[in-house]
Amino acid sequence: MAAIFNEFETGSESTAHSEEQQGNASWELYLERRSLVLQFLHSSLSLHNLQHYQNKAELLKKCYFYLEIEPKHVNVRDQNHVMHRTDILRLIDSYQLQRMKKVGKNQTEIQLSLLTELLEQLERGREELSCYVETCDVITFLSRWDLIMQRLSKLSEFMETLLSLQVPGKLFVKHRLVSHVDLRGTRLPNIRLSLCIKMPLIFDRKESFAHKDWAKLKWFTENQESHLEPCELCVKLLTNGSQTEAGYGRTWAVTSNTCVVQDLQPGRLYKFTIRRSHTQTFVCDKWHDSITLETKTNAVEDADSSACAPEG
Repeated sequence: MAAIFNEFETGSESTAHSEEQQGNASWELYLERRSLVLQFLHSSLSLHNLQHYQNKAELLKKCYFYLEIEPKHVNVRDQNHVMHRTDILRLIDSYQLQRMKKVGKNQTEIQLSLLTELLEQLERGREELSCYVETCDVITFLSRWDLIMQRLSKLSEFMETLLSLQVPGKLFVKHRLVSHVDLRGTRLPNIRLSLCIKMPLIFDRKESFAHKDWAKLKWFTENQESHLEPCELCVKLLTNGSQTEAGYGRTWAVTSNTCVVQDLQPGRLYKFTIRRSHTQTFVCDKWHDSITLETKTNAVEDADSSACAPEG
């Protein structure tokens, strides 16, 4: 009887020891796999990175999209068979150019829509992985490891796609852009089309202000462009919606980063909008910056003038 009892006690100790080893192995595996998920959450899918991607996407939505044509200039023969260097846009068929601009616009809209969708997927994925790490016990976490790995793999794919979409892509040209008739036997290099962007114009809120009958506007780009390109400044008088008062609006073509607008009415609200001028290769834009300024009344203007006048 004593021998049987000793054998049972030895077997129980062996089972307990085996269960303890299994528990330790499971715990170590849990810590290892949990660490892998945390590393992904703190690096590729960190809140800092997601906010960075979100900011880039928001900026991209405000950009201006254009066709980039390479090469920009080619050598062609004139009627006397003399070679001349010519702008490629003078040779491209206008119908085909408009067609490619439409293709570029569709591609841009799809790209911006995908960026928004991917960012939402990444944010949801981060919440889901954080939930696994923070709320699941060891057994539940390990039992769902295959699902977690699938999510990690899918989120990594989303990240790669997101990064590729932050740069405008190439356009596939199906039809001939230049007629052989215009070439007079000249052999052109392969014409390549892609999309390029220009930064949005943004009003300087500190340097833009209004006086009684005039206003000064100043704007800039995020990348502080040194070469100033043509843009359009629009001004609109904001009315109270009354049909007895006609709205007022004008547009100026400007090639600078400042403009003084004259002949405004005192004590009125004006909305100013700045945008880049449309060029031959312009594809699309989705956003223009606007600022509302109120001109001073006669009384305020006179008081300011008196305060600034030198003492006699």
